[in-house]
Amino acid sequence: MRRWFLILIVLLLLAAGGYFFVQSRGGIESFTGGGAAAEETATPIPVVEANNEIVAEAVVVPIKDAALSMSTSGIIAEVLVSEGDIVEEGQLIARLDNERQVIAIAQAEARIAGVQARLDEQMAGPREEEIASAQASVDAAKARLAQLTEGARPEDIVSAEAGLFASQASLAQVLSGADDAQLINAKAALKNAEAELQRAQTAYNRIKWRNDIGATQEAAALQQATNNYEAAKATLADLEAGADPSDIASARASVTQARASLDKTKAPGSVNEVAASAADLRNVEAQLALTKAGARPETIAATKADLMEAQTNLMQAHVDLDNTELRAPFAGTIASLDLKVGEQVAAGVPVVQLADLSGWIIETDDLTEIGVVNVQVGDSVKITFDAIDDLEVSGTVVRIKPLGENKQGDITYTATIVPDETDERLRWNMTAAVTIMASN
Repeated sequence: MRRWFLILIVLLLLAAGGYFFVQSRGGIESFTGGGAAAEETATPIPVVEANNEIVAEAVVVPIKDAALSMSTSGIIAEVLVSEGDIVEEGQLIARLDNERQVIAIAQAEARIAGVQARLDEQMAGPREEEIASAQASVDAAKARLAQLTEGARPEDIVSAEAGLFASQASLAQVLSGADDAQLINAKAALKNAEAELQRAQTAYNRIKWRNDIGATQEAAALQQATNNYEAAKATLADLEAGADPSDIASARASVTQARASLDKTKAPGSVNEVAASAADLRNVEAQLALTKAGARPETIAATKADLMEAQTNLMQAHVDLDNTELRAPFAGTIASLDLKVGEQVAAGVPVVQLADLSGWIIETDDLTEIGVVNVQVGDSVKITFDAIDDLEVSGTVVRIKPLGENKQGDITYTATIVPDETDERLRWNMTAAVTIMASN
């Protein structure tokens, strides 16, 4: 930096006196502009102290700011702030339509409840009623097997014989037809029904001229008497006609079935029947053992894995619901708001600018690679502002970005400066000029 400053001084001196100088071993030789040799007189150059000040353009920025965006795409359902509002950390700024996410949470909770109930049932083991039911099935199977292998009991044979006798008596009654007493009773019933029909007809004839005859008690009584007469007449005809062939066939079939039941009761079980009954017994005994043992460890482990998956799905559903909300990551002021109810927003697109305006910092990205090598963290800075002529504050370099950026062909670096004091007239993005007292 000092070398360039000395060259500048020499050029200024040449422009003022019309001379240029050539340095030799013995000193400085001067030549006139016309090219003639001058007297070899050494002219001393005054010593110039290097200036360590570096001047750069800068802007005023908040001590903290963030461009906020939604974590998921959707339609804005609610906006709870306005530009200029001061919000607290975690305060809700906007919310997307979240019906789908709420439903997903309800479904995940239901899934957890179902899997948890199944796990509780497996861990609790069999109930006493389940064991008792399985034991009863074993006892019944043992009894059937014993009956086949031991033969019929006397009381079973007596019961089967009684069934055969009853079916034979029914067949005999069907074949013999109605007896005299039944015919007499049927004829008497028909006479009574006929007399009642005549009385009802007489009562009906007295008022049949009425327009509402169909709604009278006499009409109803006549209809009832007619039905009773027809029923009595049909009963008598059935008794007089004797048994129907289908009734006889049914009675004969009952006798055959009863005789077969008696024969089966008296005869011991066949080899196949005994084997089938023994297989049934083994099956129900195995079911009893499974019931007492309860759920397998592998089954319980699989159910626990299902429960963990359901719980994970619930957590994801809550995350999805949280992503429909935009909250302030820190306390600050809503500097810019680009949200309207009913609009579609895309995930990751900045829609809110939030800033902590309680203090300011100064940023400059105007430090060239030549100048930045002389700047260190901790260097003192003088700051002036284009919009506020009477304001000059001091500050300190607190950070230098290590990565340079190509700015119109020059590699420039960004430095952050913290002013020692603030002013209520300062605003975001105001231009400033910084003079850095370089320590190198």
